[in-house]
Amino acid sequence: MSAEIIAIPRANLHEQVAHRLRQMLVENRIAPGAKLNERELSEVLEVSRTPLREAIKMLAAEGLVELLPNRGAIAVALTEDDVRNTFEVMAGLEAQSGELAAQRITDAEMAEIRAMHFEMMAAFTRRDLSNYYRLNAMIHRAINAAAGNPVLSATYDRVNARLQALRFRSNQVEEKWKSAMREHEQMIEALAAHDGAAMRAVLSSHLMNKLNVVLEQLRSGAIEAKPGARR
Repeated sequence: MSAEIIAIPRANLHEQVAHRLRQMLVENRIAPGAKLNERELSEVLEVSRTPLREAIKMLAAEGLVELLPNRGAIAVALTEDDVRNTFEVMAGLEAQSGELAAQRITDAEMAEIRAMHFEMMAAFTRRDLSNYYRLNAMIHRAINAAAGNPVLSATYDRVNARLQALRFRSNQVEEKWKSAMREHEQMIEALAAHDGAAMRAVLSSHLMNKLNVVLEQLRSGAIEAKPGARR
């Protein structure tokens, strides 16, 4: 595990540390199943162990980290069935968010999502996967927020946390990445037209396509999986 030295502001320190750790997990700088070395992470993030441990507890609550007795914390590794089950739930949440957002989105929210979409297109053109994924996640969260349902948003955030790293790596195949971009263009068109049925369809398809890519990567060994049941 290695990462550049990252200075973190003192305010809300454990939340800032959790954000940086989450990014390291998503971008595979901490691999699934790896132990979180507190000494090393304290040095990398330039923080003491107290906010680091609070951050690790936050990530454990999100399902990104597992706390083991006498062993510390490890990055969660999902089984193939874990991945399938979670993506199936996420597809339903995304579809519901999209349908409600198409009905309720404001002009200001639509303009913000369009702006992020154009930035994401630029990142795609540069093949800047890190910024592409950051903007991609922001767009999905903005669509979820535009649905105007706080219960749906809370459930979405909790389930999505488990899938962030897999969603990030699913775009590392060029043709799959291009396909994901086309689907995002369809989302923008459906949102602008306030077409709830079209948004539900494209988001459900988008997530299930992600699932298929991730399962292919798991089976090929491109992504490490926790040993467990397969179908």
